[in-house]
Amino acid sequence: MKRILLFVTTNLAVMLLLGMVTRLLGVDRFLHQSGLNLPSLLIFAAIFGMGGSLISLLMSKWVAKMSVGAQVIEQPRTQAEHWLVETVRRQAQAAGIGMPEVALYDSPEPNAFATGANRNAALVAVSTGLLEQMSADEVEAVLGHEVSHVANGDMVTLSLLQGVLNTFVIVLSRVVGYLVDQFLSRGEENRGPGIGYMLTSFVMELVFGLLASLIVMWFSRYREFHADAGGARLAGRDKMIAALERLQRLHEPSQLPSQMAAFGINGGLGDGLRKLFMTHPPLEERIAALRQQA
Repeated sequence: MKRILLFVTTNLAVMLLLGMVTRLLGVDRFLHQSGLNLPSLLIFAAIFGMGGSLISLLMSKWVAKMSVGAQVIEQPRTQAEHWLVETVRRQAQAAGIGMPEVALYDSPEPNAFATGANRNAALVAVSTGLLEQMSADEVEAVLGHEVSHVANGDMVTLSLLQGVLNTFVIVLSRVVGYLVDQFLSRGEENRGPGIGYMLTSFVMELVFGLLASLIVMWFSRYREFHADAGGARLAGRDKMIAALERLQRLHEPSQLPSQMAAFGINGGLGDGLRKLFMTHPPLEERIAALRQQA
């Protein structure tokens, strides 16, 4: 319930902020009786499309800590915490990035994730279930996978891709809605946007949004292979394979909130058409890709 409330509250605050910006700039009134003001529509779409993604990226560390209750390890209190911090520090140095914050969150699910807008000030969070159900070598490989996400700039790249696609979805859906509305209202003069525009825009936004999601999910799966390869370089290929095989045996779907699931080590389960909407490739494909590396 806490996650849902945080998600809804955060998104409402972002929408209100962006709505105020478009109102102040005067680009929220892009549809007039005289026609469609395309420059205003493009600016409106960019503010909501790119602006929403960038704000989410900037807030990602705070949202992650709040939604899963992650506690940053400021001063290691146990041997396990000391080992976690030092392992991440060593891997971050090897990857050429700044030391991320290291956090623990209470969850029986073996998982970890990385997030943050700056590769030199990111967050790597590990579940208690990961430490309890995996060996030290396997946890080291998981940490290498997450540090590789940070080093590759995956959080920023995925947010930019999502923002660009959101912008196109907003523009295209409203242009199509306007054209359909114009077709339905032929012969009527000085007529503002009608029901045809509203219904068509709504439907097309759903359709284009679905297509955009397929592209985002494809890219998310693509960069998982690169993060696995990075984890193999930082911790060793055999350790990375062993970690993925352990996840395969545990066979647990990810329970991370949607905004962080794409950056966890453990993705969802699915087959057939469901694979098109998965953030992670199937574990057997990831293991096979590592085995094929020289």
